[in-house]
Amino acid sequence: MALRFSELRCKEVINVSDGARLGYVSDLELDCEAGRVLALVVPVPGKLFGFFLSPGDYVIPWPCIRRIGGDIILVDVCLEEARRPKEKRGLFR
Repeated sequence: MALRFSELRCKEVINVSDGARLGYVSDLELDCEAGRVLALVVPVPGKLFGFFLSPGDYVIPWPCIRRIGGDIILVDVCLEEARRPKEKRGLFR
């Protein structure tokens, strides 16, 4: 079964270990030399005083993906281990 990245972005990611809805795929980590997907990237939802802020991303390794269905992607991952904080950038960087 071949999927395009645009098709993955339309699927919601759900953690089967606790039933948490993580969000939607925003990016992929690729191994360009081997030509394979290493991980799915899902933004961590954040909210502060009505403003949406992104505190980081969930980086879900490919072996943690259990099933890719028509509407959802089921993963089995420890959220603390999968969470990657947002990189802080300077004003002109």
